[in-house]
Formats: sequence, structure tokens, C-alpha cells
Amino acid sequence: MKKILVVDDEPSIVTLLTFNLEKEGYQVTSATDGREGLELALDQAFDFIILDVMLPSMDGMEITQKLRQEKNDTPILMLTAKDDQIDRILGLEIGADDYLVKPFSPREVLARMKAIFRRMEPRNVPVEEEEPEYLTAGQIIANLTNFQVTVDGRLIELTPKEFELLVYFMKRKDRVIDRDTLLERIWNFDFAGQSRIVDVHVSHLREKIERDPKHPKYLVTVRGFGYKFQEPRL
Repeated sequence: MKKILVVDDEPSIVTLLTFNLEKEGYQVTSATDGREGLELALDQAFDFIILDVMLPSMDGMEITQKLRQEKNDTPILMLTAKDDQIDRILGLEIGADDYLVKPFSPREVLARMKAIFRRMEPRNVPVEEEEPEYLTAGQIIANLTNFQVTVDGRLIELTPKEFELLVYFMKRKDRVIDRDTLLERIWNFDFAGQSRIVDVHVSHLREKIERDPKHPKYLVTVRGFGYKFQEPRL
């Protein structure tokens, strides 16, 4: 039975989500205060967190940021009453996996949850088509079994989204990939050309894998098209 944490200061929403989640067989724990929600998320193991942005004592953005800083990778679905694209992009940048704008239907919440769970599940691939254990390019080695990356023999720390982005690029070496494709494949979102979230993550990734991030050798910009990952030229 998967454990779900619901953090929202509106009792009607907590009641509605709890009823529908439990009806689907989930075990639900709830909090109506941001700090209480953070403590629960850090003290207990949850499979999923539904988190309101506007909360007393600590908002959902701060909670998400603190959880990711503590290496807590539990999927987070953010709820917001603000139909503001900047807020949504910021939430995704700091580590949320998805968002919903209020008002929403419980069925939509369940559909989003199940979609995220499906993305997390290992695929059943025939033995002859199994993915390699490692991906390599120049001095970069990405271990797909323990999610560790080394550059020039140094272990570097990547966020889950940065790791996913790096692996996506490494599997498509020398292929130019536009920002809208990255938004769809990595974030599962269509922001109608809003590319800031991609550019921010690419910039962070370069800071970690490039010797000179301002003059990248691996992850290069193809002006007017997008990005390309390549073997560094000697």
C-alpha cells in the first residue's frame, strides 16, 4: 500500500483528497501547516507528496527546496491557486515533479500521480535490449544503476532532474534537441515555448560537468535550435 502525504491548509481539500485516495487503496497522512508537513516528510517514508503552495508557517516552495536539499526524492505534486506561469516554473525548477492549478478534480490528481508512478517504474525490456550499466563520453561516466556520475575521476552531485537530463543527452549524443522536446520528455510539460526551466537546468549541469562552463565542450548550444551533447574535441 503506497503512502501519500497531503499538505494543504484547506480542510475541504484535505477531506476530498483523503477520501478519494483511500478509496483507491492509498494510505493517507495529512497536515494543514507547512512546518508540520515538512517534519512529517522528513521523519516518515512516503511514496508521494501532494503539497499546496500557500501554507501557514512555511510555503510549499520552501518545503520542496528543503526536501531536495536533504536528498529526499519523493515525488511532489504541487497545488496552487495562482494561475501564474512563473510560479509553476519556479516550483518545477526547485524540484517539484508536477503541478495542478486549483480548482481541480480528484480524478485529475489520481491521473497525475499514476503518470508519475509509471515514469518511475523500471521498464520490462527484453534481455538483448537491456540498457547498459554505464554511459560514457570523454571523461564523463554515468552509472545507470546507482545514479552516480564522475567527471575526470571525480564524483559529482547531481539532482535527480539533472541526472535525468544528462542521461537523456548522453543517449542522444550528437543529436540537436530543441527546448520544447526537453520540456515534454524530461518535465512532461508543454509551456508553449517558455524555455527558462530548460536553460536554468542546462546552466546548472554545465557548472558541474564542464571545466569551463562559459565555453562548454560537452553540452553545447546550437543557436536557434537547442542543445547538443558531444564528445569533446581534442
